[in-house]
Amino acid sequence: MSSSLAVLQALDTARTQWYHVQAIVIAGMGFFTDAYDLFCISTITKLLGRLYYYDPTKDAPGKLPHSVNNFVIGVALIGTLTGQLVFGWLGDKLGRKKVYGITLILMSACAICSGLSFGSSAKSVMITLCFFRFWLGFGIGGDYPLSATIMSEYANKSTRGAFIAAVFAMQGVGIIFGALVTLTLSKIFVNLYPAPPFSAEPIFSTRPEADYMWRIALMLGALPALLTFYWRMKMPETGRYTALIEGNAKQAASDMGRVLEIEIQAEQDKLSQFKASNSYPLLSSEFYRRHGRHLIGTMTTWFLLDIAFYSQNLTQKDIFPAMGLTKKAKEVSALEEVCETSYAMFVVALLGTFPGYWFTVAFIERLGRFKIQLIGFFMMSVFMLAIGVKYDYLKNDDPKMFAILYGLTFFFANFGPNSTTFVLPAELFPTRVRSTCHALSAASGKAGAMVAAFWVAGYTQDGDVKKIRKAMYILAFTNILGFACSFLVTETKGRSLEEISGEDGGQDIAYAEQSYVSNPNSRQFSMGESVQMTATARQSVGGRPQHGGHVGGVM
Repeated sequence: MSSSLAVLQALDTARTQWYHVQAIVIAGMGFFTDAYDLFCISTITKLLGRLYYYDPTKDAPGKLPHSVNNFVIGVALIGTLTGQLVFGWLGDKLGRKKVYGITLILMSACAICSGLSFGSSAKSVMITLCFFRFWLGFGIGGDYPLSATIMSEYANKSTRGAFIAAVFAMQGVGIIFGALVTLTLSKIFVNLYPAPPFSAEPIFSTRPEADYMWRIALMLGALPALLTFYWRMKMPETGRYTALIEGNAKQAASDMGRVLEIEIQAEQDKLSQFKASNSYPLLSSEFYRRHGRHLIGTMTTWFLLDIAFYSQNLTQKDIFPAMGLTKKAKEVSALEEVCETSYAMFVVALLGTFPGYWFTVAFIERLGRFKIQLIGFFMMSVFMLAIGVKYDYLKNDDPKMFAILYGLTFFFANFGPNSTTFVLPAELFPTRVRSTCHALSAASGKAGAMVAAFWVAGYTQDGDVKKIRKAMYILAFTNILGFACSFLVTETKGRSLEEISGEDGGQDIAYAEQSYVSNPNSRQFSMGESVQMTATARQSVGGRPQHGGHVGGVM
């Protein structure tokens, strides 16, 4: 019998079955809701400007002031960052399941309240909207570390990356659905309440009924979260948390044996080995020695990625006119503008964003996380630099090529670092601090998103050619930095979570890499070859050899 716990080996080698699909859908619906709530706001901010900030002394539609626009978009990101840190820490302290349902309740309640934002003035409506969107983001934030950690701890080692990426890919579905909902609603309202374009009738181009449209769009974000709450509460605690953190191998074997439909030995006596290897706290020299470089790597790459990714998503409404996908604001009514923006966002998401997520799911176990991340960062930088250099030509002479290049940046963001930065923190760190480390990485990403919302967005809001070009140069540079920082992380495919972190009593990946490099007889390796290198390193330093694919201790 292997020295590993039977319940962990059973999880690592279990065949893919219906329960894994259920877990992907249950966890993924949280990300569906996250994306819908975070990104549908960008389809209605121009409508908010027309409704609440129209100045009859100016020959232009109403527009949210820069500070208000940035805060309406960015306040949910502030809440998300805060929620990630709080719920990530609670996930390690109280267990993944105990706090998993709270996030859905908070998301649902605040989505409804966002649509009910009240007040008699523009200021009061924006303040209440921002208040509820902060707490909406707080709930969304908790979903990041909890969903990633739960999926990684349920999955088998041969398909773990694809399963975690599939959960995250529901974000793409949420972006498409958000655009589709606002497109459908705006079409309905346009047909029910037709209005002339702004150039013909500045005042009557914005129907007061449009106020209901944006509220309904925001409130519909509560539905997917409510629909999955019951199933999320029925999920058992992960076997890894129950065994390695709570120290209850019997309960872990019972829970996982039931969902995997096999019988698993409890092996309570073997827990001491794992608990001894997992006893060091997050703020310790031992953690820094073992995992410090990886944590710096996951935090920096996610931070740099989200500057580009959220800049793309939150500012595309301002770039669409330059691409020829939408008309100028004066040429349409308020609701028609929402309709056109939603349609353009739907097309870009369907053709660029959505396929990228699922390419990652399809290829992550073949190419590995590291290669996909490098390819994505590099290609994003190339396309954004090309848009910046040729912006005038693309805008005026070749809008179709503009749309293609812009769509390719979305494709390689998602078939690239937007997916892998979510997967890697769920695999690299030990069970005791896995949720917290993922939360720190994700919160670093949201700090990058806030840079996008409060800084980069300002370059695109007025349609100034020089400013938009400058924004593209900035984003190309941050992607190159992300490419460089990717060398701080390592490949994790094909290994169990305990082998990667050293929780099984062997050497963790970081130590194995150092040992391998220090071996004068070894060839140099690339970071992407860490899987094979780790096995060799273990043998060269006296560690145990790699196990076969059987489930030790499973009867």
